[in-house]
Amino acid sequence: MSSQVTIKDIAKALNISASTVSRALKNHPDISRETKDAVNELAAKLRYKPNAVALSLKNSRTNTIGVIIPEVVHYFFSSVISGIEDVAYEAGYNVMVCQSNERYAREVINAQALDSNRVEGALISVSKETHDFNHLMSLEENGMPIVFFDRAPEGLDVDKVIIDDRKAAYNATRHLIETGCKRIAHLAAPLTLGIASERFEGYKQALKEYGIPFNEDWVVVADSFELAGDATRNLMHLPSPPDAIFAVNDMTAIGAMKTLQRMSIAVPQKVAIIGFSAGFFSDITTPTLSSVDQHGYEMGVEAAKLLLERIEKPAEGKHKTCYIDTHLVLRESTRRKS
Repeated sequence: MSSQVTIKDIAKALNISASTVSRALKNHPDISRETKDAVNELAAKLRYKPNAVALSLKNSRTNTIGVIIPEVVHYFFSSVISGIEDVAYEAGYNVMVCQSNERYAREVINAQALDSNRVEGALISVSKETHDFNHLMSLEENGMPIVFFDRAPEGLDVDKVIIDDRKAAYNATRHLIETGCKRIAHLAAPLTLGIASERFEGYKQALKEYGIPFNEDWVVVADSFELAGDATRNLMHLPSPPDAIFAVNDMTAIGAMKTLQRMSIAVPQKVAIIGFSAGFFSDITTPTLSSVDQHGYEMGVEAAKLLLERIEKPAEGKHKTCYIDTHLVLRESTRRKS
C-alpha cells in the first residue's frame, strides 16, 4: 500500500522547493499563477491531503470541537448534531460526540475525555441528573470555550442557544384549549430540569389565562415512552379523566397515544394529544402527532457558530443567550370535530 503523498513528493516531481509548494497551496501572492496551477493540478492528481496531526502539532491546535448530549437516539439531538457538523466541517473542524445517557457520572467522564483530547471548545446539553456544574465550569476556567444548547445550567452566566420553553408550552396548551379541551393533563419531565419547569409554567399560564382550573392530579412526571403507559392508564381511571394531554416530548406523547388506543379510547375524539420536538416519528404515527417544532438543526448551526466565534476571538464580548424560534406543527392528534 502506498504511503501518504507529502509536500516533498510534489516538490520533487516539479523540481521546486517544498516551501514553494506550501505557499502555492496556500495561494500566497509571491507565487506565480503558473506555479500555483501546476502545484494544485499535481496535488489533485496525487490526491494530496494535509497531514492533520502535523498541522495540529505545529499550530498547537487539534481543530476538534466536542459535543456532549443526553442521548443520541432522540431525533431532536441527532438533528442538532447534523447542524453542528455542517458548520464545523465547513470551518475545518472535526467533531467528537459523547453521550451522557442522562447520567451525571457519565457526563463528568465525558467532560474529562474532551479535556484529555484537547478539544478547542465544547457544545453541551446537560443530563437530567446534573445539578452540580463544577466539572463543566472548570473546563471554561481552564480556557476551553463552552456553549450550552437546549439544556443549560440555571442561574449561571454562560453562552447558550435555547428556545423559549415557557412560550412554546403555553402555545401548545392554548391550542388544546382552543380545540375545546377543558381537562388538560401534562406528562412532564422531572421539574428539577430547567426546560421541564419552564414547560410546566407555560402549561399553567395558558390554563390560568383561559380560566381553566389547575388540577395537580393531571400533572404526572413521565418523560419516556415506557413511563407514559402507566401514567396515562392512571389518568384515565381518575373520577374526572383528562380530555387532552400535553406531553413534554414526542416519545412520551406517542406512549400515551398507544396506551389510549389499547384502552379503546379514540384519539383525538375523546382525548387530544400534543407532543414536543416534532421529530420523525410524529409524522408516521396513527393518527399523526401534533407537536412543537424546536428546529434542532438550526439550534445546532447557531450553537456551532457561537462556539467557533468564541474559539477564534476568546476575549471578545459578554456571554450571549440566543433564542431559536419554535412553531406548532398541527396534525391529526388534535383535530377534534366540533
